[in-house]
Amino acid sequence: MFDRRTFLRTAAAISLSVSAFALAASGAAAADPIVIRFSHVVAPDTPKGKGADKFKELAEKYTNGGVKIEVYPNSQLYKDKEELEALQLGAVQMLAPSLAKFGPLGLKEFEVFDLPYIFSGYDSLHKVTYGPVGKSLLDKLGSKGIQGLAFWDNGFKIMSANSPLKTPDDFLGLKMRIQSSKVLEAEMNALGAVPQVMAFSEVYQALQTGVVDGTENPPSNMYTQKMHEVQKHATLSNHGYLGYAVIVNKKFWDELPADVRGNLEKAMTEATEYANGIAKEENEKALEAMKAAGTTEFHELTADELAAWHKALLPVHDEMADRIGADLIKQVQQEAGVAN
Repeated sequence: MFDRRTFLRTAAAISLSVSAFALAASGAAAADPIVIRFSHVVAPDTPKGKGADKFKELAEKYTNGGVKIEVYPNSQLYKDKEELEALQLGAVQMLAPSLAKFGPLGLKEFEVFDLPYIFSGYDSLHKVTYGPVGKSLLDKLGSKGIQGLAFWDNGFKIMSANSPLKTPDDFLGLKMRIQSSKVLEAEMNALGAVPQVMAFSEVYQALQTGVVDGTENPPSNMYTQKMHEVQKHATLSNHGYLGYAVIVNKKFWDELPADVRGNLEKAMTEATEYANGIAKEENEKALEAMKAAGTTEFHELTADELAAWHKALLPVHDEMADRIGADLIKQVQQEAGVAN
């Protein structure tokens, strides 16, 4: 029987052995580049995919080839349920998982980003991710053997299904795919839907075959995974945010030469500005492309409909206060300029 943890440990042991050999080697062999495997679960032409490629370009440039970044998109190495464990074991060096992934590690504070309508837009969001709250959250990753480097945006989510989703009542009984997140479970329960936790790589087929009725995604994810081909309706709700934390294995990071680490930090800063700068534009382009395809009917909420969505979803903030931390939720609301 396949044992995933044994497999990951074996991969990590091989990785560490190769690294140790490289460090022990002398002469020409010692000049071999340091290899960083950057694994992610989305397509290369998403904001995260483009950000990863930009980091590769800049990291290799600033280290004069001393570092080689190998980017593995579309869950080529690990699915989103496996990748954090792989990073902690050293089987891969760098990831950019969605922020919901840190809750199962015991870092429930990161679930604040999943709360519905806690940000009013990118400016509101960046007051948090670029500010002291964002830094304090990244610092918490160290206790799990992870070094947090940056927050990368994807965008604000829309709801999709094979039936119209204009009011909360329209969700009643629908099986809606979500990431593994207690906040997102509470969100779907508040709408009367049945939350279905599922790996991102499995969503298209599940929608196609009717295993689930709908899902939530930023337009860029919906478009690049071709979910619009199997979803007849979508609502531009912008009810929640999907973002990522770029992280590395802490032991690997700490053992890098100081000059290499400094150049990688420079590359990450510039790649972050690039990735976050294109996120809104990429989602707008994806939305227009899906509208042009004509396979999905998109609905913009009226003021009354939006008010009904707020009424249904904002109580999730109070419901999750004990889990995430009431003080943190209040601090994020204040920094983001959004009152509950």
